[in-house]
Amino acid sequence: MNATTRFALARPHRLSLDSYAQITGVHPELVRRLVALGLLQVTRDAHGRLWFDPSQVKEMARIQRLRMSLNLGYCAIGLVVELLDRIAELENAQRRTTRRGDAPWT
Repeated sequence: MNATTRFALARPHRLSLDSYAQITGVHPELVRRLVALGLLQVTRDAHGRLWFDPSQVKEMARIQRLRMSLNLGYCAIGLVVELLDRIAELENAQRRTTRRGDAPWT
């Protein structure tokens, strides 16, 4: 059983930096860098240790896909992620408006 399979079965409440790095296959220093760039959301405990919500595993996969498919630097990925999230928000708002029968963009 690999780390991803074990993660899927266990579903921990939060992941330590080492656990997160192991599950995502990314070096802990790169994870720290992505946190510093604001690409990953974390919480810190009283000792300053990083803790990751399990949803951030999916976010790392998204970052890696953008890095590999578009050959972007991590700073540029931050901008792309923001734009993609904004597009998704606008599309969701438009769907809700259309379902209610309101004219979109009025």
